Amino acid sequence: MYQVGLILEGGGMKGLYTAGVLDFFLDKNIMCSSVYGVSAGACSMCSYLSKQRGRTRDVNIDYVDSKRYCGVRSLLTSGDLFNATMLYHLIPDYLHPYDHNAFAAYEGKAYSVATNIVTGRPEYFRIRDMKADIEKIRASASLPLVSRNVEIDGNYYLDGGLSDSIPLQKSIMDGNRKNIVVMTKEVGYVRQPTAHLALIKARYLKYPKVAELMAERHINYNDQVAYIERQQANGQAFVIRPRFASEVGRVEKDADKLRALYRQGYEEAEACYGELKAYLEN
Repeated sequence: MYQVGLILEGGGMKGLYTAGVLDFFLDKNIMCSSVYGVSAGACSMCSYLSKQRGRTRDVNIDYVDSKRYCGVRSLLTSGDLFNATMLYHLIPDYLHPYDHNAFAAYEGKAYSVATNIVTGRPEYFRIRDMKADIEKIRASASLPLVSRNVEIDGNYYLDGGLSDSIPLQKSIMDGNRKNIVVMTKEVGYVRQPTAHLALIKARYLKYPKVAELMAERHINYNDQVAYIERQQANGQAFVIRPRFASEVGRVEKDADKLRALYRQGYEEAEACYGELKAYLEN
């Protein structure tokens, strides 16, 4: 196991890129001592840590046409665009069983990043038991407007990307002098202001921090990218991110596009393997 932090950005179905990168890591036995997953990155983290190669890809693609998995029907009947019962219970318990024993054998530390919607602060939940802690994964991936608030220990949470989209700084503060950052936004991407701020303010009237975070999210995100680039220059970060934009949206149902993005992630990780190996072993 490499003594390195692994930071996994979210991005909805763009997370198929991350799935490809992580499957390449599994093929090369690249395991990291600390992993920080945000939103879709937290979901990808699960199968990586149980070493179930291909599982994240298959779960995202095999059920993409199911009305129970994702869509308006799920949103209207459950309150979640991505059906929480199916994603976090039916699939890992029955349809695509999760290997809890393999996860228990992981000797590093895993964190799921979620946003406390009262304080507006990110919280970094340590994941020790995937079944017992599954709500912490769900909280990280609960998108505003299309997900229910997730209650954990009397507090309410939404998507970790609201408050800390790419927690490289947290990893460095935790003592990780080397870090791998897997991003889902292509080189040159600049986040723009949200187009739904009025709707968000109305939806989260009781939780004004959500609207505050969304109003400043483009600024904070672009600042984080600049920070990552500085850390890359001084050797504290090795960055893997799409070299070109894909046609995959945050909620994508075209299986061919999803497969292509998965392959892009795998192939781009493979292309930089020599540099990555040197970075990890220097």
